[in-house]
Amino acid sequence: MTISSSLNAGVTGLNVNASKLATISDNIANSATFGYKRSTADFHSLVLDQSRGAYSAGGVRVTTGRAVDQRGTLVTTNNPTDLAVGGRGMLPVTPISSINNTSGAMPLHMTTTGSFRPDADGILRTDAGLALLGWPADQDGEIPNFARDTLGGLQPVRVDGNQFEGDATTKITLGVNLPATDTLPTASGDPREMSLEYYGNLGQAQNLDITFSPTIPAAGDPASNTWTMLVTDDAQGGLLIGEFTVVFDDSRDNGGTIASITDLGTGTYDATTGLLTVGAQSGDLAIDVGLPLEARGLSQLSDTFAPLSVTKDGSPVGILASIEVDANGSLSAIYDTGFSKRLYQIPIVDVPNMNGLKAMENQSYQVSSDSGAFYLWDAGNGPVGDLVGFSREESAVDVASELTQLIQTQRAYNSNAKVIQTVDEMLQETTNIKR
Repeated sequence: MTISSSLNAGVTGLNVNASKLATISDNIANSATFGYKRSTADFHSLVLDQSRGAYSAGGVRVTTGRAVDQRGTLVTTNNPTDLAVGGRGMLPVTPISSINNTSGAMPLHMTTTGSFRPDADGILRTDAGLALLGWPADQDGEIPNFARDTLGGLQPVRVDGNQFEGDATTKITLGVNLPATDTLPTASGDPREMSLEYYGNLGQAQNLDITFSPTIPAAGDPASNTWTMLVTDDAQGGLLIGEFTVVFDDSRDNGGTIASITDLGTGTYDATTGLLTVGAQSGDLAIDVGLPLEARGLSQLSDTFAPLSVTKDGSPVGILASIEVDANGSLSAIYDTGFSKRLYQIPIVDVPNMNGLKAMENQSYQVSSDSGAFYLWDAGNGPVGDLVGFSREESAVDVASELTQLIQTQRAYNSNAKVIQTVDEMLQETTNIKR
């Protein structure tokens, strides 16, 4: 009956506007919640069979969801592990309660932002109990290859604020000028000496002693431009770890540069890289002295012995001073000696349909059949955005828009109530006709 269908349509109108009101209430209540995504209510008309000629109102139904793909504004904080995604994608997290659960794997949750701080066990987590996940680096700070479509390899990010760390020296760049006059027949033949500091595997400072001895030609002969370079290691009791013959060029175009370097059985020289390799106590140590005919590294000019520049990697033992996360998702420890080391790689999670994710508590989400399978990207690659430290994402709610919708929903609810009231009066009138 047409009047009855009008009553049904009015009732469905009340129901869907009540749902709309619930989403608006949620949005306004969470307008200051970091990372909150708007709840949405979409109306869809119901159409009944009209083939009999009389029109019957079908009413309306509602579907609710989350506008996960809508992003809030990023705001700056003073905590380096306040993280947000500057674009598409989400951070991988898991409930802190699941970390020590031996009955199964950690569930993957996702969030677009979080204020992560170390707890008593050093795990970076939010106050709401979401622990940050990442791929751990090896001892050299390199990230192994992990599968991108599974949780295998992801671990809770753990930072020990009391840890010590040293960085052994693996390479020294040596820039030294040797006096050209020292290889003349009239020269004294006295060696030139210098000492280089390096850091061992335990963070201790050690010294390499380097001696350059000129080759003196016979009286009346031209300058030899040749030196014998000896490298000894104090950490091994003065053991000879490198012996080389260095010949310098004396042509007009390349005078003073290395002509050739020959190893004499102890240590090696690679003319394609310019590296001398010697066996220090901590392991193989590369000394960059330059390529043949290259104007850097070792040189022989004028009458001055001058260590022009000496640089090295490595550092003494230091204590953790801070944590930093770069735009590519690398989480690094910065030590008070200036040494930094990558500890984890934080991936960015992406799914085909962001709005199909299942909403959980604390602005987190899980994969569902509607969202599609997840994939783990490096931050800033593919479709996903950069990882931004010192930042939080504000709520994506526009309060002014929500208040406007609140007024519209109230009017629509009142109108549907008026329909029901009118139908009731008409039915009452029909009853009165029978009497």
